[in-house]
Amino acid sequence: MQTIKWDPTLISKYNINGPRYTSYPTALSLSTDFDQGLIQGAISQSPDELSLYLHIPFCHKLCYYCGCNKVITRHQHKADTYLDALAEEMALFAPLLDSKRINQLHLGGGTPTFLTEVQLSRLMALLHKFFTINADAEISIEIDPRSCSDGKLRHLSTLGFNRVSFGVQDLDEKVQIAINRVQDTDLIRHQVQLSRELGFSSINLDLIYGLPFQQPASFAKTVDEIIRLNPHRISLFSYAHIPDRFAAQRKIDDSSLPDAPRKLELMQLAINRFVAAGYQFIGMDHFARPDDTLAKAQQAGKLQRNFQGYTTAGQDALIGLGVSSISQVSGVLWQNSKELPAYYAAINAGNLPVERGFSLNGDDKIRAALISQLICHFELDIEGFSQQWHLASFWHYFAEALEQLQPFMEDGLVEVYDGRINVTASGRLWVRSICACFDAYLTQGQQRYSKVV
Repeated sequence: MQTIKWDPTLISKYNINGPRYTSYPTALSLSTDFDQGLIQGAISQSPDELSLYLHIPFCHKLCYYCGCNKVITRHQHKADTYLDALAEEMALFAPLLDSKRINQLHLGGGTPTFLTEVQLSRLMALLHKFFTINADAEISIEIDPRSCSDGKLRHLSTLGFNRVSFGVQDLDEKVQIAINRVQDTDLIRHQVQLSRELGFSSINLDLIYGLPFQQPASFAKTVDEIIRLNPHRISLFSYAHIPDRFAAQRKIDDSSLPDAPRKLELMQLAINRFVAAGYQFIGMDHFARPDDTLAKAQQAGKLQRNFQGYTTAGQDALIGLGVSSISQVSGVLWQNSKELPAYYAAINAGNLPVERGFSLNGDDKIRAALISQLICHFELDIEGFSQQWHLASFWHYFAEALEQLQPFMEDGLVEVYDGRINVTASGRLWVRSICACFDAYLTQGQQRYSKVV
């Protein structure tokens, strides 16, 4: 990869509020005025293989930084009630999927490892009962090290899980106390090593920069320890401090947070060290070993992006189950109820628990394809794209975007030449801002998004 030009002056210029573009349009465009009849048609037109996401909302403890949909409880039986509802939702979807097969399955949350071994067994049995899961499917789960014993990790392996993602965030104790997520480094080392011994084909570690009290010196220690653990993938997320939207974040003192230049310094430190250690900078927030499937997909020009982030599966072939889950299939997006009572009420009435949705029009599909290409591969063949989407004149169609791109071009973040758009190495840091130039909806609720860095 080319050398990144680290210029703090770009922060004030390009560090706008912007989407992460796990979809286009983003989830903010979903509307309650949605015809659920579109779902069946979308699935019938979908590829033969689909990805499946299950949201497990429960957590034993509240992490102050978290913006995920979650329910904090110590009552394990609540998960049994939730599994009952998931079984009903699966039964509703099973006839729609019919002969479709599942090639990727992911459990997210919340904390999926909130579930006991018995509950995890029941969940996997339900999935195999209602869906056809490929024998070589990628089956992954997000893990809170504090809620995953050695026995549970071994049990996950026997259930067919082959990919694990551990939430680390930061190894510094002062930071952990400030975000109410204290976990011992030795525990993480042990679980990573055990995962390796159990033969999981991919181990991912999640980090967050921009958390309270993070300093370059202490964060460098965390980064170096992650490198020593040698995971297949690393996720490096920017902390989005939006206390107006997420009540738990009000427990974090604003004065303890690093400012924008310091956040950029933390990001720079991590990227430089991970790349120097041999990881491929996938873009924005992901790193992978060059031999990892994610890195290979990018090298082959096949990397895609969906609501789970960067993916090797289809970006328009994802079914989401459970409270708040979002689906995207054949140009139709829909989201389940965000609150458990509404989710349960719909299930008990024998209905899909869909709360809102959106059907992409022709312009949406063109912009979605362009943004996906730039955010995954950082370049676009203008002629080939125009032929694919039947555009008589690319820059006539995207005249407003060209005007908005001018500052990026002047600052060396984007190059337009020989019929190509190229996001430079430095521009990769601002790819969300660059993609925003092609977003026809961004001004609608822009402030509800986080800063791009």
